[in-house]
Amino acid sequence: MIPIKSEEEIKILREANRIVAKILNAIKSIIKPGINTKELEVFAEDLMKKEGAISAFKGYHKYPASICASVNEEVVHGIPSSKKILKNGDIVSIDIGVKFKNYYGDAAITFPVGEISDDAKKLIDVTRQGLHKGIEKAKAGNYLFDISWAIQSFVENNGCGVIRDFVGHGIGRELHEEPQIPNFGKPRTGPLLKEGMVLSIEPMISQGTWEVQIQDDGWTAVTLDGSLSCHFEHTIAIMKSGPVILSEE
Repeated sequence: MIPIKSEEEIKILREANRIVAKILNAIKSIIKPGINTKELEVFAEDLMKKEGAISAFKGYHKYPASICASVNEEVVHGIPSSKKILKNGDIVSIDIGVKFKNYYGDAAITFPVGEISDDAKKLIDVTRQGLHKGIEKAKAGNYLFDISWAIQSFVENNGCGVIRDFVGHGIGRELHEEPQIPNFGKPRTGPLLKEGMVLSIEPMISQGTWEVQIQDDGWTAVTLDGSLSCHFEHTIAIMKSGPVILSEE
């Protein structure tokens, strides 16, 4: 059963997701060669406190950190570390979730570090555009996998791989609610989309294979072939007028 949110709930979800957007936009200003990912986490935690929010991730299924910071071939769930120092040419995916007024916000952006290669720029561009292709299909009367197919078809037509082991999700009073939202699937299938649904859509895209493996820390997922991976996520509400992005300032 996919929860339907009231107008009041969507207002609070907008607040929670704007906090996430504000933190992601602030992090962009400090990402540079030489900074480590633990510093990014501390920076984000400080902003969460100032906004009256708490991390949605820390302690979730025993995850040890407040944000995810995944570098280069790391797909998702990279644990921040003072030993993980960003260098020129890297890309880093920052995934942030917060709890605010008992509701959750969740979004992710992949940032360039210094000057990156043209191939890395293309991967970031394709992933960002793929996300928006999916969002365009998040309309009442469409089907869930219309979102999935829009992402998959765009990404694969641009020569990139769709990670299949991780998916988007519903969000509200819980960080992860129904439905699961794969970034691949057949159009005109899956649950019918309805006004009031709130979804976190998050393509994870690689330059190579879609296959991943989990590192020894039990969390960090990396591409099996070592190719670069990129992650973008927005939380959206399906409204009468169409999809509305909540995770924007």
